[in-house]
Amino acid sequence: METNNLLAPLFFVLIGLMAGAFLKFGLKKTPLPYTVGLFAFGLLIGMFDRLGWLNGIPLLQSTIDFAGNSNPDMILYIFLPILIFDAAYELDVHVFRKTLTNATLLSVPGVVIAMLLTALLMVGISSSVPSYEEWNWTFALMFGALISATDPVAVVALLKELGTSKRFSTLVDAESMLNDGTGIVLFMLFFGAYSTSGISESPVTDFIMVVAGGALLGTFFAYLCIQFITKVKGDEMLQNSVMILSAYMTFILAQNYLEVSGVIALVGFGLTVSYMGRPRLKPQVNRFMRQFWELAAHIANTLIFIIVGIVIALKVDFSWTDLFILLCVYAGVNLIRILVITIFYPFMKRCGYGLSIRESAILSWGGLRGALGLTMALMVSYTLSIPEPIRRQVLFLTAGIVTLTLTVNATTIGWLLRKLGLTKIPSSKLLLDYSVKEQLYEGAEKYLQNLSGKEALASTDWNVVRKFLPQKEAHPDISARPKDVMADMRLRILDKERSLYWNLYTNGVISSGTLRRLNASVDDLYDQNGKKPLCERGDIFDFCKRPPRSGLSRYFRFLDKWADFYFQDRIILGYDLARGLIIAQKETLKLVNEFGTSETVSTEYRSCLLLLQVEIRKNITKAASFIEGISNDYPNSYKEAVTRKSVRMLLSNEKKMIEQFKEQGLISQEDAEQMINDLGEYHNKTVAPYSFLKQ
Repeated sequence: METNNLLAPLFFVLIGLMAGAFLKFGLKKTPLPYTVGLFAFGLLIGMFDRLGWLNGIPLLQSTIDFAGNSNPDMILYIFLPILIFDAAYELDVHVFRKTLTNATLLSVPGVVIAMLLTALLMVGISSSVPSYEEWNWTFALMFGALISATDPVAVVALLKELGTSKRFSTLVDAESMLNDGTGIVLFMLFFGAYSTSGISESPVTDFIMVVAGGALLGTFFAYLCIQFITKVKGDEMLQNSVMILSAYMTFILAQNYLEVSGVIALVGFGLTVSYMGRPRLKPQVNRFMRQFWELAAHIANTLIFIIVGIVIALKVDFSWTDLFILLCVYAGVNLIRILVITIFYPFMKRCGYGLSIRESAILSWGGLRGALGLTMALMVSYTLSIPEPIRRQVLFLTAGIVTLTLTVNATTIGWLLRKLGLTKIPSSKLLLDYSVKEQLYEGAEKYLQNLSGKEALASTDWNVVRKFLPQKEAHPDISARPKDVMADMRLRILDKERSLYWNLYTNGVISSGTLRRLNASVDDLYDQNGKKPLCERGDIFDFCKRPPRSGLSRYFRFLDKWADFYFQDRIILGYDLARGLIIAQKETLKLVNEFGTSETVSTEYRSCLLLLQVEIRKNITKAASFIEGISNDYPNSYKEAVTRKSVRMLLSNEKKMIEQFKEQGLISQEDAEQMINDLGEYHNKTVAPYSFLKQ
């Protein structure tokens, strides 16, 4: 039996991942979300254990008992850091900033209002239902706090499956993560009266300390982490290890030692690393980080939802009266959620990206509860100073609402999205998608004709080969307004532009600072949904301009040199911006020309293509004019900028050659890594600030 207890954690992980693999495959063609399937599986095996059907299989029984009797801190300290950091790391910082006001409205005053209304509901129930007569305002407010905050684990997992729009999913992500700070502070305010911590004397101050302290701690740790990993550019495994360690240390220090919000700390950590750290890391490190955290989040989601199901199946006891009260509370919680969003809707529709009526309906119905609420309910159930009926009822009501939101809200939200038309594809997008498929078919057909003319392939059965051509689709019987087609084309051009900038950075053509500024200009245009011309992106070179030269400079040449010295970094950055913009615009011109090869687009929307070409050429002209200006006004800084660019490109080409030699087997993996590391050190030594002054 001792051996079974030792193997129980490992066996649970194996069973959970195996079940997750089968469910992931089996639920692909069903409307049931993957997380709901995991939760149902946990409920099922938990019920088998509770009914005694597993008594003949000691190892399996001890495995389920291990999951069902897990300490609530295990969910907090093992699984939550992975899920929260992954969600924060994947957030678009620009979109997050635009949605922060709306997310804050829902996660601070929204949770407070929901807590008060839920407490009022429970006090009303206690006055009319004899078995709930022990509920007072303290217990009611404690329950209201733990049940009012939507759970980031459940919400983030569901949104990834549904594939909602980036702006809306970011709003829901941000709300569900930020309101954890509010929910835990409010919960501990009333729970503290029955725990060793005692009740807080200044809840407002505590709230500010918990949220602000968490954000500052996360940002500080992210800064330290970025500084360290940029110092060890040659050791990718060390970089990845430090990132993982820092994420856990941030959460543990915040939650356990400094008593600030661990989730808020991880949000700050993840956003800072994503915004400041990604451009400084090697592409292979970024790729590994993305793959690692995606895998870790999948494993954590799989195990945590199974655990929630098992805990509910093993620990929850109820009567028919409890079941009736649960349905009343579930209805009340949903109505309160709708009321809160209705209250803040007039403000939310004007802030950031705004909020439509249809999106507010999804936001109301998508307020899922999950592992965090159940964890706090388990903390209540383990606190013996709280009366036993209250402990049992809090656990049952929390578990019931978690179950109902996961089985009812989560399974129907996809249908609601379709019913409200939020998943409907615009006609302009369908038309452009058809033009892309049209180009694909024509290109494949042309390549097949070239193959058929080769003498070496004369014996080929071309009838068989022709079956592998892409399917030729019929022209969609739709019409789209030219301005909608233009907007969709601009968005696709901006997508291509953003990927081009990352490629330019990877190849050493532009620096990390240039990458951030160019992406920021793309983000500003993207916010306009393609309605703003591509050439109206503000003066991105304004930061590196200086007042006109004084007449004295012609007599005191050192003033010119000092101006070059003072503005050198700005000029170099401006040069990188201009070169990156020119290269990207020339590539996007090719994309516009590719659309022109489509008969559908070139005949019906030729004016759109011509206008896009004009907008792109204006960007090229503006950037070229800037380069010509700095080459005349700041010759030394211009020389430094061109020199640095040439060095980056030379070293990037050498790196490509080394990687090619490695793939060809001419050098080993270890030798290739050492040679690439040496290139990095050589780059740091040769391209020094103000090197033109030494000439």
